[in-house]
Amino acid sequence: MAKPLLDMSAARVFFDGIFTDPRVAHPEGVAVHRDGSIWCGTETGDLLRLAADGGSVERMGGTDGFLLGIAFDSAGNCFACDLRHAAIFRWDAATGRMERFASSGIRVPNYPIVDEARGWLFVSDSVGEDNRSGIFRYDLKTGEGGLWCRDAMSFANGMAMAPNGNGLYVVESNAPCISHVPILADGKAGVRQVVVEDVRNVPDGLAFAPDGSLLISCYEPSRIYRWRKEQGLEVLIEDPAATTLAHPTNIAFKGDKLYTANLGRWHITEIDLAAIAGLSGA
Repeated sequence: MAKPLLDMSAARVFFDGIFTDPRVAHPEGVAVHRDGSIWCGTETGDLLRLAADGGSVERMGGTDGFLLGIAFDSAGNCFACDLRHAAIFRWDAATGRMERFASSGIRVPNYPIVDEARGWLFVSDSVGEDNRSGIFRYDLKTGEGGLWCRDAMSFANGMAMAPNGNGLYVVESNAPCISHVPILADGKAGVRQVVVEDVRNVPDGLAFAPDGSLLISCYEPSRIYRWRKEQGLEVLIEDPAATTLAHPTNIAFKGDKLYTANLGRWHITEIDLAAIAGLSGA
């Protein structure tokens, strides 16, 4: 594998929550709020808000479970997948309450994608490959829904909406690969197709950069790839010591910074992307 595009000096601990109250306990999910704050979910079911400058942490709600992926809608409501409860919870921006939103049929809800244009919430189900794995879809207003993509997947994990809005890119951690599932005109799932193969060793999260390249975070090793169709896979950054990048799971953009949750530790990492053309955005 070629030398990473970025040196580890481009990464820093954005917020160290090992001894804070509340603690940033092995965060899996991370998302950027419209006010610039960084939100994450923890193994103790806490939904946390980190100030935009990294100066403070606040508990916004909780499930007494284990939060995995999180995502905002345009109103600032936060959808959070919970491993313990096998359900998706919704934090209401107007009331500050966090309540069960959807659960029908899903076993290991891992990562949510808010599709307001169609009125749906897509959620990956991280179970072993069988005829009930894949992607679930729920009504954004009612929480009603069920299995949407019936193609068996090898541990469906992080997801990203295609830049054109017409499909979902999905990590299959056990394959290891990235698949694409079209969203057809009638809302049904198209045929799943593998688009990136041999993403070693355990890919976990996805995010599209402004230039259309796809960033792929790996739980093991502690590495982030950049993928472009013409150039293939390149290592963007890697931490051989797994300390600053400590088994990164989900990732999220804010301007020319990339934020990673680190399931192996108690902090959120910030990576400066300014040196890489096309990866930074407003």
